[in-house]
Amino acid sequence: MTLDLRGVFTALITPFDGDRVDEGALRRLVASQMDAGVHGLVACGTTGETPTLSADEVAQVIRVVVEVVRGRVPVVAGTGTNCTRTTIERTKIARELGADAALVVAPYYNRPQQSGIVAHFQAVAREGGLPVVAYNVPGRTGVNITPDTIVTLSRVPGVVGVKEASGATDPVREIVRRAPPSFAVLSGDDGLALASFALGARGVISVASNVAPRQMVALWEAWSGGRPEEAARIDRGLAPLYKALFVEPNPVPCKAAAEVLGLCRDTVRLPLVPASEATRQALRDALATAGLLTSGAS
Repeated sequence: MTLDLRGVFTALITPFDGDRVDEGALRRLVASQMDAGVHGLVACGTTGETPTLSADEVAQVIRVVVEVVRGRVPVVAGTGTNCTRTTIERTKIARELGADAALVVAPYYNRPQQSGIVAHFQAVAREGGLPVVAYNVPGRTGVNITPDTIVTLSRVPGVVGVKEASGATDPVREIVRRAPPSFAVLSGDDGLALASFALGARGVISVASNVAPRQMVALWEAWSGGRPEEAARIDRGLAPLYKALFVEPNPVPCKAAAEVLGLCRDTVRLPLVPASEATRQALRDALATAGLLTSGAS
């Protein structure tokens, strides 16, 4: 398919049944996402708890998502690590499994120089065999990909976009202004998505759309369809959910919300533990405000 990085891409949670990937729940989740009209799916991103998935489980998740999607929307596979060689190998595997692009996070922990970041992405784009979306999330990685560096990457063959999750909108403005028009800037923060759209972002890689896919799609379609007042109204209704989904480390609250909605169990893998009761109550209230749950339901 022609890769179109535009609209709402859900950063999928990985459902678990005890110690195993719950393949049945994953298939149902992906099918429900397709029914809701999302524009793409991200398998094995941070929200998918990839740090605690085995290599076989990563391949299983990507394979299942590709099978259920059947080419209807792009499937982006999270392949990034803090080792360039490993990232290239994972990207090759994702290509063999049928993914359409790779989401590659900035190398974490070893925190390379900006020139090292450029060299890392150049190597993955050159050798991995998939279009690369860079992922900037300094709150998790400990290293920020500066707008200057992202603009440099925007001119690297095979680097096709960026998920910008630095917690600010200024980088979106700067990257959109200076990068080639073909380069896709995607918000990585649900709470800043609408503001990012206004600054030229082409869409959002969303956590909230795991549990509110129709609302997130409606938000994008209202904005892109020239109805900003409607988009702002939808965004206000989702604002408590954006907040509640991050009161504990992602994806702990998202999985708790998914269990409330009957999508999957709330099981997470150590070192994460299930959400507190206070978080669950905040989620129930936020889901009710968003029209996803009758107020007071459990």
